[in-house]
Amino acid sequence: QLVSRRYERGAMLVTSNRAIGEWGSVFGDPVVATAILDRLLHHSHVITIRGESYRLREKRRSGLLQKAAPAPHNTTSTSEGVRSS
Repeated sequence: QLVSRRYERGAMLVTSNRAIGEWGSVFGDPVVATAILDRLLHHSHVITIRGESYRLREKRRSGLLQKAAPAPHNTTSTSEGVRSS
């Protein structure tokens, strides 16, 4: 209801740690997610930010959280560094 009321009436800023394709499972209904996304993405600018969150980085620095193992993705180590294939 909020998205429908704000649609083409004012700006909205939405942040999420989930990909747009996952929103159907987030809302529990792919039809509802599609309707929301249709309104949100019309006239929008999508900015994708990659990397570690500031909160997690600070928790790791303070020792409250251990660094997770990196996700494997076809990399090979060389004398110059890491190369993705």
